[in-house]
Amino acid sequence: MSAPIRITLGGYGPQNTTCSRGIKVIGDTLSSQFGSDIKLHYVWNVMDFGYNAADLFWMVEDGVLSLTYQSTSYIANRVPELDFVDLLFLFDDLSKARAAIDGEFGAWLTRSVEDRIPGYRVLGFFENGYRHISNRLRPVRTLEDMKAMKIRIMPGDIHRRSFELAGAVPCPLDLKPGLEAIVSGAVDGQENPLANTVDYNAHKIHRYHTLTAHCYHSRGIYMNRKQFDDWPQALQDGMRAAVRKAVLAQRELAVEEERLARAAIEAAGGEVTELTPDARRAFACAIQPLYEEARQKFGHAPFEMIGKA
Repeated sequence: MSAPIRITLGGYGPQNTTCSRGIKVIGDTLSSQFGSDIKLHYVWNVMDFGYNAADLFWMVEDGVLSLTYQSTSYIANRVPELDFVDLLFLFDDLSKARAAIDGEFGAWLTRSVEDRIPGYRVLGFFENGYRHISNRLRPVRTLEDMKAMKIRIMPGDIHRRSFELAGAVPCPLDLKPGLEAIVSGAVDGQENPLANTVDYNAHKIHRYHTLTAHCYHSRGIYMNRKQFDDWPQALQDGMRAAVRKAVLAQRELAVEEERLARAAIEAAGGEVTELTPDARRAFACAIQPLYEEARQKFGHAPFEMIGKA
């Protein structure tokens, strides 16, 4: 009898987060289908073992982990096409964003990653949701309110330049040092989905929260290509189906988690501000030079893919 195929699923969040629960859906689905033919292991949060969130990429590429999830911004320096999805105000609403990711636009992103990084298979995209701004200084109602504010952002050139154009002082930091900077006051604010803000306890430090919805972000689901391609076809097909099931489940969990996160912020004494349409337009206008650069760099095709979705 042949030895079971070992599959190690890992991430960078506690077991109760939506992505961790999505990972568990993948594992449970595979277990029910393949039983003793596979041996599953979970590493819920690599930061518990002294790693940074960004280390997940080399861990999967080198085969330490079989599969992980991570925000696409972290590898935009290796996959220029991912700069495009970092553009602020790219999607009008959640349904359009999901349709684009599930359609031709998501397929373009997948091809781009796999073509440029031979170590990966991209099996899908978890939802990181819309990102908002929180800070310890003052309510953000206009661009002027962000002037000179030090804001922790994810690594990525488009995010950095976007916040510069908006008048803030962007501080690109990986998650662990970013959280340390928030706690110490080395940065004034941060941008994240509300659920992340609560999961990382930033809401206990930041009083002011503005629902800017400035960026819809996905977390790619990356698998070690050699492991995946060496599997029997039935297991490859089973993994793809399990990931799709997990993506749909994680999206619903994320919507509910966002609702609960807002309630937690308000219960902790946080002030939640909605941007007016005029303020949102001013924010979007500030970063228009990046849209012009994107058209020159990528052409009209990505915009058309989103439009068709």
